[in-house]
Amino acid sequence: MAELGRFGVSMERGLLASFDALITERDYASRSEAIRDLVRKELVSEKWSDPNADVIATVSIVYEHHEHHLADTLAELQHRHHRAIVSSTHVHLDPHNCLEVIIVRGRSRQVRRIADALVATRGVKHGGVVATTTGALLS
Repeated sequence: MAELGRFGVSMERGLLASFDALITERDYASRSEAIRDLVRKELVSEKWSDPNADVIATVSIVYEHHEHHLADTLAELQHRHHRAIVSSTHVHLDPHNCLEVIIVRGRSRQVRRIADALVATRGVKHGGVVATTTGALLS
């Protein structure tokens, strides 16, 4: 485990009460762990703001598999960016709908472009991106 540093934090009682409620709701072990998580989240956001930063993301999309040529279009898009696509998983949700989770790695600018293209593909019912870093700055 990394060496820990300590510091004090002061905040208004109402804000602290709301924070404690969030800690309880999310089942954090302590205020410290919740604060560490918030700091990590902000550091990831800052990293993604640099268009040349090395990042990684999961792109999740839900679509109807009978949609005309949609699966081919999504596969073609992934092949076009084969160097950035690390992996993909296809799940049959029901007789009509599929979930695809695509892991994309590269420069922030490129990963955003690929993720946006996947989610915006005509016929995709819903999509989302979970952006993170390669982990080095989170220790």
